[in-house]
Amino acid sequence: MIKELDSVVLTENLPEHGLENGDIGTVVMVHREGAGYEVEFVTLEGKTTAIISLQSSQVRPIVRGEIAHARMLTAA
Repeated sequence: MIKELDSVVLTENLPEHGLENGDIGTVVMVHREGAGYEVEFVTLEGKTTAIISLQSSQVRPIVRGEIAHARMLTAA
């Protein structure tokens, strides 16, 4: 189960927030025992770009063997 402060991977594009499938965020709150999450997305410099309420189907845990990838944030 995903817990607060876990890193998660976005599973869909959210163009209204400038986010893409595969972006990594941090869970800052768990809603209704894992039915949804409040997730913070930050730049590599540490600037918060979005804090979004997401359904459990919109994120997944990071799995062993994955590697992060850097990209420029698109304007929302």
